[in-house]
Amino acid sequence: MMPAAFDLDAIGAGLSFAGALDELSAALDASGSVVVTAPPGTGKTTLVPPLVASRCTGRVIVTQPRRVAARAAARRLAHLDGSPLGSRVGFTVRGERSASPTTQIEFVTAGVLLRRMLDDPGLDGVDAVILDEVHERALETDLLIGLLSEVRELREDLVLVAMSATLDAERIASVLGSESAAAPIVDHDVPAFPLTERWAPSPVPRLDERGVTSGFLDHVARVTTSAALTQIAEDPEADVLVFAPGAREVSEIARRIRESSETFDVRELHGRIPPAEQDAVIRGRTSKDRPRIIVTTSLAESSLTVPGVRLVVDTCLSRHPLRDASRGMTGLVTTAASRSSCVQRAGRATRQAPGAVLRCVDERTYAAAPARPVPEIAVIDLADAALLLACWGSPGGTGLRMIDPLPAENLADALTVLRGLGAIDDEGRATAEGRALARVPTDPRLARALRDGSPAVGRRLAAEVVALLGGDLRVADADVAQALISLRGGRTPDTRRWRDDVDRLERLAPPAPHASADLDGVGLVIALAFPERIARRVERTAAGATFLLASGTRAGVTGPLAAVEWLAVADVARASGRAAAGSGAVIRAAATLTEAQMEQAADHLLTDRVEAEFSGGRVQARRERRLGAILRTSVPVRASAQEGRDAVRRTLRRDGLGMFAWSDGAEALRRRLALLRRELGDPWPDVSDAGLVDTLDAWLAPELDALASGTPVGRLDLLSALRRLLPWPEAVRLDELAPERLEVPSGSRVRITYPEPDGDTSARPVVAVKLQECFGWAETPRLVDGRVPVLFHLLSPAGRPLAVTDDLASFWSGPYAQVRAEMRGRYPRHPWPEDPWAATPTKHTKNRTAR
Repeated sequence: MMPAAFDLDAIGAGLSFAGALDELSAALDASGSVVVTAPPGTGKTTLVPPLVASRCTGRVIVTQPRRVAARAAARRLAHLDGSPLGSRVGFTVRGERSASPTTQIEFVTAGVLLRRMLDDPGLDGVDAVILDEVHERALETDLLIGLLSEVRELREDLVLVAMSATLDAERIASVLGSESAAAPIVDHDVPAFPLTERWAPSPVPRLDERGVTSGFLDHVARVTTSAALTQIAEDPEADVLVFAPGAREVSEIARRIRESSETFDVRELHGRIPPAEQDAVIRGRTSKDRPRIIVTTSLAESSLTVPGVRLVVDTCLSRHPLRDASRGMTGLVTTAASRSSCVQRAGRATRQAPGAVLRCVDERTYAAAPARPVPEIAVIDLADAALLLACWGSPGGTGLRMIDPLPAENLADALTVLRGLGAIDDEGRATAEGRALARVPTDPRLARALRDGSPAVGRRLAAEVVALLGGDLRVADADVAQALISLRGGRTPDTRRWRDDVDRLERLAPPAPHASADLDGVGLVIALAFPERIARRVERTAAGATFLLASGTRAGVTGPLAAVEWLAVADVARASGRAAAGSGAVIRAAATLTEAQMEQAADHLLTDRVEAEFSGGRVQARRERRLGAILRTSVPVRASAQEGRDAVRRTLRRDGLGMFAWSDGAEALRRRLALLRRELGDPWPDVSDAGLVDTLDAWLAPELDALASGTPVGRLDLLSALRRLLPWPEAVRLDELAPERLEVPSGSRVRITYPEPDGDTSARPVVAVKLQECFGWAETPRLVDGRVPVLFHLLSPAGRPLAVTDDLASFWSGPYAQVRAEMRGRYPRHPWPEDPWAATPTKHTKNRTAR
């Protein structure tokens, strides 16, 4: 039975997007997947869901990137529909639900739908999914696009709609569509009211090593108050919207404005404030109320419409997650907002009438900002996403049609984390433990801490710690235990939200007889989640302390935790300044840890082994107990024969062969072999430095044993060692292919100097010989079966250089005539024939006369 249709005329009264409903209906008739683009405030979030619901018998799911947006959208649509919230229109967000079996349109966060799909991959009873605010490129929305595209291949009746104010519509349409055709695009554009741009650059820096500066917050509050006073003098009905990067800055700016003027009703709008206060801001005000200044995060950039705004003040800053691959940590960073985000913010002032934007930067700084925000998938920790994909059956997103693939390096790190948790197998498939972790709505590491920590410290305490770390609560002095004490006794919106999360997580924790509220277990729960972040103090100063994490990262901390030897670190971020103590990172959340707890949480990181080192011609060994990169104890011991050999090998592989003093015979043999390798390849051995290091055991094994037992390097017989590399039976031709000496026409046997093993690959073997000893040689002799001509350094009777050639025939017929003319007068007692290739060579030319 078809449910009662929504009254689209009543719901869409005064909304611009009502004019696009016919086009959208036609697109839905033509295709089950549609992309909708329309500016913020035009009504697409309000009108598209009831239109789609009127065409369906099942439920319509609408995703929002934020909880406050999902709640607000549901409340607004229910109000316009004239139905109680939770009946025809409802919502579900983390920790809160208002929906029933009769709900036709359900607003949810993307994360809620992702985890719902793990239990119900076919989305039974759901006829349509609408993905809103796709342009924000939140990781969970990107994942949903991939999963839903696959579901639709099995369910052609499932309707998919992607909506946004500004996005690459063609790209999204190609992903949502079929292999043969992209999804149709409904592009609704309306003429914007005029926008006046003004600039108010700060006289002090916006950011320093600690984040947003206090001086900049003063500046924002000051220019906002001044501009707002001017604005209400012109238009008493106007409100002001101020964009700040985060909740802390919102509160600081709002406090400063309240202290400077009582003219305004100053409101805050961000995810931490209670839903009732959020609703009060979104509802607007009456003409009897004081003018409002609403200070908000990017929440109001596109997810929510705040009525009555005619002036936007923009800090041009944003806060977003960023993964530091080198330190293996992810945290929130404050940077310049993208220009597209700033345009979205400014547009909030012109939804209903002409407006203005006041940007707290100069035009050059604004122009230098990035054009668009970076997709979360490129910069965020992927452990949670990788686990969801593994549970879905597409490890790493294999086979899914994603807007962007998961970055290979970040994905590899995430898979390493999941294998360490036992969440995936060697092929990347989810294990039973992984599926259990995925059903806990938090990071997999925190889910593991909840499951493994509950039996040790009690369900309640484990849930308290996980709820604190999984939320966006600030931890004073980085002390998680003290933060829990404050939360337990607090009455703020943050504490109420935290308690709700604790109750929810406690129900998901495994049964545990331990019910103690003792805070001594806080560190254990953190260490179970992040064993690689267990840290030991390595330096203490008056300002604080530096800790070494098991991962190898160093980080500073101030306050009471600086006096502790062992810490379980929950949050560490790149930073500079005093708090980082010169380490380049700062600990933001941690708890005291005992050594017994450390061993319980990180037994897989504990090692106890002998570390031998070859230095100064001797093997030295110590027995070291480590936790990852942290050295716990180190005592000198006597190395075994094998440990000594391994130490010598490691030194040679690290430092090369520079410790050896090659004898003339060893050096000569090595050069001959190098030429044969260059010209003939296998089976002649690679005797370059790299080649010899790679084959140490093949030619140097006895010498390694000798060095390990104390034999001085200078006593090694490297000539005998190299002979072990000679290939048999080919080695019988060594002297034929690359002889040590070359017999010249005079009868002398002159040493051949072969090229260096790691030198110029085109270098030739060299013979330095007096010119008269080569008389009678018409052609240049060649080595290695005629492949390589000898390079002659021809000398005068006194042994001085006359010419260099590897082509005697050309030399005799050309340059020799000039040499002969110059040398006859200088060495008249020596032969200088006109036809040297036909002359008799001389070995002793002292008593010969020139022709």
